[in-house]
Amino acid sequence: MKRLFKYMLGGAIVALLATTPVFAEATPGSNETNINVIWTCVAAFLVFFMQAGFAMVEVGFTRAKNAVNIIMKNLMDFSIGTLAFFVIGFGLMFGKTNGFFGTTDFMLGMDVISSPEHWNWTFLIFQTVFAGTAATIVSGAMAERTKFSAYLTYSTFVCAFIYPIFGSWAWGGLLNGGGWLENLPTPFIDFAGSTVVHSIGGWLALAGAIVLGPRLGKYGKDGRSNALPGHNLSLAALGVFILWFGWFGFNPGSTTTGNGEIGRIAITTNLAAAAGAITAMIAAWIQSKKPDASMSLNGALAGLVAITAGCYTVTPMGAIVIGAIAGVLVVLSVTFIDQVLKIDDPVGAVSVHGLNGAWGTLACGLFGAEKVLGLGDANTGLFYGGGMAQLVTQSIGIMAAFAWAFGLGLILFNVIKATMGIRVTEEEELKGLDITEHGMEAYAGFQIFINE
Repeated sequence: MKRLFKYMLGGAIVALLATTPVFAEATPGSNETNINVIWTCVAAFLVFFMQAGFAMVEVGFTRAKNAVNIIMKNLMDFSIGTLAFFVIGFGLMFGKTNGFFGTTDFMLGMDVISSPEHWNWTFLIFQTVFAGTAATIVSGAMAERTKFSAYLTYSTFVCAFIYPIFGSWAWGGLLNGGGWLENLPTPFIDFAGSTVVHSIGGWLALAGAIVLGPRLGKYGKDGRSNALPGHNLSLAALGVFILWFGWFGFNPGSTTTGNGEIGRIAITTNLAAAAGAITAMIAAWIQSKKPDASMSLNGALAGLVAITAGCYTVTPMGAIVIGAIAGVLVVLSVTFIDQVLKIDDPVGAVSVHGLNGAWGTLACGLFGAEKVLGLGDANTGLFYGGGMAQLVTQSIGIMAAFAWAFGLGLILFNVIKATMGIRVTEEEELKGLDITEHGMEAYAGFQIFINE
């Protein structure tokens, strides 16, 4: 009887195994394809983690009474941006009929996930986290006085339309399309998005800060800029280190290929960040007689933004120079925007992302070393014997990005201002957006408001 039971149990197990799919064997494609998929997914996850970095930087550089609002903005711009990019933006950016104004293939995201090609799924998630980055850059420049409903509205437009259209001009050929910047006689270079992601976000942030106006108390009656210190520089530092870590997905991940180029791009990325932090510290030290921590942190970010366009095409020494210049630029730009232009940007987003995104993109036309690196010589920069052609193309792309993002940003923010309103009331701003917009405090029982 026991022997019969064993036979029956063994037969049942064999039958069950015969009808149960073995998931480890269900993945199609070669080992090379699977390695590319794994690496690109890991990189996408690192870029997603940068959302936490952006949240901590913005929370740390602003006041305690707005911390919940900032956390909610960073959560919701990625959540809403994910859906908007999936349904509309991805098709505009990568559709087959990609042209000057993108494509009418609005539901391409759904087409991609219905495809048997596993790479398409991977490409979609990688591009989604990039779109989320462009949207969240705007948050910092408009912090502490923006209506939450207005923020949700413009985040939707950024991910559904503004970012994808410019992205189609520069990156459409990565899947189905082919944008006009890619098709210039000397193609536009922006390997991982100094302009496509960072400058687009930075110029939108500039438009938003102008339309919104400065925070209460930021400028006195004599026009002098008053400091409104952030409440937690430790959180800001944590955010910068998270962003630095995530950038090893942002730049090396843009190879979308699991090969040795990953290490080389990681080196150029890291060198530029380190150089930017050091030169920003020195510039701030000279300017204010103290090695300012907030400027040094922004210097690291400026170096990272600047190297993003040329991380694949410059030498390590070129990366150091690009990052070093970015660190000085961010200090001078933050001071100029704050004290001369009288534009209130609490975290320096315009300087870090807008200006240094443009600088890094332009630097490709100067420091591009494709011939030296054995990558070909079609797009070699001026300092490596390539002439002016690449520099001219890079300038065209930079100007197109500014005109597109800043111009549409002004229109978008003014429309929101005229319809639903873009700024909270003076009373709400003084009390803090945590209480007035969300009905809670980030530091319940510990918070002391000083609203002079």
